[in-house]
This record gives sequence, C-alpha cells and structure tokens, in this order.
Amino acid sequence: MRTLEDLDIDGRRVLLRADLNVPLQESANGSGVRVADDTRIRAALPTIAQLRAHRARIVLVSHLGRPHAREPGLSMRPVAERLRELSGAPVALAPGVVGPQVRALAEGLAPAAILLLENVRYEPGETRNDPALAAALAELADVYVDDAFGSAHRAHASTEGVAHLLPAAAGLLMEREVRTLTEILERPARPLIAVLGGAKVHDKLALLERFLALADRVLIGGAMSFPLLAAQGHSVGSSLCPPEDVAAARAILAGGVRHTLPDTPHHTPRTGRPPELNTPRTGRPPELNTPRTGRPPELPEDLVIATALATTAQRRELDGLEVPPGWMGLDIGPRTASRYAGAIAAAGTVFWNGPMGAFECEPFAHGTRTLARAVADMPGVSVVGGGETAEALRQSGLHERITHLSTGGGATLALLEGLTLPGVAALEP
Repeated sequence: MRTLEDLDIDGRRVLLRADLNVPLQESANGSGVRVADDTRIRAALPTIAQLRAHRARIVLVSHLGRPHAREPGLSMRPVAERLRELSGAPVALAPGVVGPQVRALAEGLAPAAILLLENVRYEPGETRNDPALAAALAELADVYVDDAFGSAHRAHASTEGVAHLLPAAAGLLMEREVRTLTEILERPARPLIAVLGGAKVHDKLALLERFLALADRVLIGGAMSFPLLAAQGHSVGSSLCPPEDVAAARAILAGGVRHTLPDTPHHTPRTGRPPELNTPRTGRPPELNTPRTGRPPELPEDLVIATALATTAQRRELDGLEVPPGWMGLDIGPRTASRYAGAIAAAGTVFWNGPMGAFECEPFAHGTRTLARAVADMPGVSVVGGGETAEALRQSGLHERITHLSTGGGATLALLEGLTLPGVAALEP
C-alpha cells in the first residue's frame, strides 16, 4: 500500500477516513449522550497527530452505527467532544456530510485544525459506493488518507470510491493492521498457534480452514467447540449448537471442505484491477501454504457446565465431554485450559479470536482468563482479533501486554481468510 511517507501532506487539506464507530451511553449526570468506550478514537490519534505535525487541515469522516436516515441519536457530536479532549486539537462538527456549507467550512480550516463531518451513513449513497457522494467528499480535500481498517472490507463511498479520486495512502493504523496480519499468514515465527472460540462455526469456516492449512496447532474452545464435538458423536445437551454448524463441522473433520467465499460487493474489489493482481504477491513456494502437520483441530477434553447462563445456576466441572440433557457447556474445563496455556507458552506466534466461554459471567470466566494470562505472558508475537476477546483482556488488565490488538472485527477475519479488502486494494500503487 501507499503510506503517509508517499503522500505530500504539508499544509494540505486531508480527507481522513477513520473508524470512530464507538458505543454511546447516557451520561450519569443526565447531561446527554457520551462515548462509552473511546478505544477506536484513541487508535486514530497517532495518524491525527502526524497529520497535525505537518500542519495539515484535517477533514475527518466516519460512520456511527447503522442509522435510518438522519437519526439524532447517532450524531457524531459526542465523538467530536471526546476527540477534542483526547487530541487537544480544535475540533468542529460539520452540519452535514457534504454540500456547500460543509465545503466552505473545509476550505476555511486553519492549519492543524479538525473538521469532523456528520455521520457519513446519514448519506444513503455511502453504503452503495455512490460515485456522486465519493466525488462530493473528494471536493473537500486535496489528498485522502484511509485509517479505517475496521471498514476496509466494505466497498463504500468513503472507504473505496473516494480513494480513486484523490492521491491516496494508508494511515498509521491501517498500515500496522495490514502488515501485522499479513505477517501471520506469510512469515510467522513458529510454532504458529491459532486459538479460535466464540460461536458460529459456519461464519468462521473459512478462517478455521485457513489456519488448519497454515498453523502448527489450532485450539478450539467456547461455543465454537460444540458443533465439532457433536459432529464427533458427543452429546452436547442444551449447549449452543445450531444444526447448520454441525453440518459444517462434519465437513471440517472429514478434511474435505473447500469453502467457497460469497461473490458479493462486500468481498470483491471494485477497482478494475485484473484478476491476477488479486493473487498473493509473496513469492512463497506453494508448499508453505499446505498443512503443516495434517492434524485436525484440537478440542476440549473437559468442560464446565451449568443448568443456565446465570451466576445462581447449578454448576459443575464435567470430567469428560458428554453434556447431560438440560445442561449446557459454558466454559472449557481446567485440564483443557492448562493444555491450551502450555501450547501458547511455547508458541512463536499466537492468533486468538473468540473467548473460551461465557467470561462475562464470573462462574464461567476461568478458561478465558487462563488463556488471557498465557497470551500476555508468552514471549513471542501475540495478535488478538475480535471485540469480545479484547474485552476479556481489558477486564483482566492484560491488554497492554499484547503485541497487537486488532481493531478490525470483520475486516480482520476477511484479511486472514484471504479475501481482497476493497479499502486496502484501493490504496495499492
């Protein structure tokens, strides 16, 4: 990708696409809506600081939620207030996304000042990648910088369309995300251990297959384990285990799955690049992309089960895997947690996505916390993707000891699955 070093930003108006899609909540003192978690705003600060150091005039654009028309509850106003506090910069909120009034404000920006546009999804053309909206956004600036890795898998007007109309480059966060995640796939320090948890095997099928081909070990926990256990013939009781996930799990265990990715605008580039440019450019010999060991995914050997997901529910450690009727698996057991932690301790690289159980409920947090400590303590490279996993690390106070906490969500998984991310492809030379 082109980076900030490839772009002339000195004193220029920069259209900066950031991912400021943060949760909001009512203030405790009743003064209005405020930002509940400013992690994504903080992640954008290094790029903002670098642009301001070059006296750039920043026109900042982001989406917030999924508004239907112009919903006042999804205005960027609370984001502007928090950004002003964190950056120490003058931050003005535009009255809209585009139009003559917004353009006049952009043209009048002082050096190192910030104009935050209103929620870009107030414009219906954003998610349609409307060329007219992309052109209107391009009129607001001289150059374009995309730092919104969390939206890079979407071909929207502010993430893909405008990148073809201005000199464009990646921001510092985008650059770091793509470099770190690509290194996992192309040149990880070995052993490479993938830890996959959470739910919805079907949604993570391509990711699981990818790591079965590339990783030295793939460790499965959380609700993701139950379709695989059911496919092996174990009883899972009332555990979360949709039938469609069991069918996908059988195919994985049979070793015959070749997942076909959906051909949708969400996943395909819109840049007019010839197909051969969407193939890997690493020059790595094909054999390095074949399974390392031929092992199947590793599954729990014991579980923590309960009659309900509640602190007051009857709970017990199951020495084995047969969940009785009326009970549900809500955490990996202590033996599994210890085995997984041992594998992580010996790893050169760990990628972790998805908790090992219902960690938000104290009786079922042990497995996730054990792995969180192991990932924080391991001396190699640790990369964590997924909001729930990052939240578990923050609750344990371990998030600052992780090499890279990805901000991407769906973009992280898409890149690791091998999909072309439109927002990234648009920044290639």
